[in-house]
Amino acid sequence: MAKKKLNNLSDLGGFVFSTNKEEDFSSLSEESTEILDAKDQQLEAHFSNKGRGGKTVTVISGFIGPSSDLKSLAKLLKTKCSVGGSVKDGEIIIQGKHRDKIMTILQKEGYQVKRVGG
Repeated sequence: MAKKKLNNLSDLGGFVFSTNKEEDFSSLSEESTEILDAKDQQLEAHFSNKGRGGKTVTVISGFIGPSSDLKSLAKLLKTKCSVGGSVKDGEIIIQGKHRDKIMTILQKEGYQVKRVGG
């Protein structure tokens, strides 16, 4: 297999090379994630059983913010509903049909929640 020829710096995939030992690269290393207040969040709550062996889950999507906040919100919902769940691909997945209860909990926390689907 032949090696790919590099035509410009973007072909390096985001690497930064420098011979200057005093260069500060800390500002380049971390991407800033947008943080919104709970009242500015537009969350969607819907049911799903696709790819889950026929088991129904409640999916909360649309959260914008750091993954640590998403995980803490998921933990709150799992605790209040007394069920299991997980966080995958920026969505909170709660086991079972708990959409109305979850919407009530999120609204008490200050989130705007939209009911999606039947």
